[in-house]
Amino acid sequence: MKVIRAREWAFPVPPARRELRRATPEVDEGKPPVLFVPGFGHGAWVFAEHWLEHAADRGFAAYAVSLRGHGESAPVKKADLRAYAHDVAQAAAGLPRRAVIVGHGAGALVTAHALARYPARAAVLLSPVFGGLGTALRNPMVSLPAAFGAGLRLPAGQLFSRELPASAGRAYTARLGRASSRAQWQLLAGRKPEPPVGDPPVLVVGSPDDRIVSASALRRVARHYGGAPLLFPGMGHDLMLDTRWREPIDAILDWLEKSN
Repeated sequence: MKVIRAREWAFPVPPARRELRRATPEVDEGKPPVLFVPGFGHGAWVFAEHWLEHAADRGFAAYAVSLRGHGESAPVKKADLRAYAHDVAQAAAGLPRRAVIVGHGAGALVTAHALARYPARAAVLLSPVFGGLGTALRNPMVSLPAAFGAGLRLPAGQLFSRELPASAGRAYTARLGRASSRAQWQLLAGRKPEPPVGDPPVLVVGSPDDRIVSASALRRVARHYGGAPLLFPGMGHDLMLDTRWREPIDAILDWLEKSN
């Protein structure tokens, strides 16, 4: 962990208005709040669709933040991974208790960077896209144009399983936006995050049938954090929107109840 970050002191991240959606339980059971972080192009709405209320029903105060330039957060054209990680760390720091952070897709990489700045209770990396050559080669028709500034947008067939009705998949993908070109390039460059502050428990969750993240990539990220991935066969990349969305969120909350 770096104690002094000279570059960040000299060039602080500009402030930006952040969208924060929430769902809170009727009775406070003292459980840690959970902050959900969407991936590139996704906004807080992807967790508000099912997971926020479900987590609240199970006694967890649940929040979802839209990274700058995403969802209803302020539009910012030149954001980078450092700015996105700043958004996550600041959102977590504003919660009433030390939070658990759940990051999805490229938002899992952003979460990993934020963990070097915020002492999370625990973290979950959901369908983590940590970038690098493997990501580009697995999706060359999408990833390579994104390296030159085109929008990184994926079709429904790569985000969801065949169980999700095609009309629902089209409706979800129509709501997707895009990350900044600089952040897309940094993602494909595969910059590794620093170690987390305080060594929190980290769970990696995904699907072996994910068309964006390979099973070997899931295992590699899980090994990096000292564990094995929790897998949900038959599901797509966007597990929180897929037909069987209850299975992964219940498994995550079960794990949190045991580890905290």
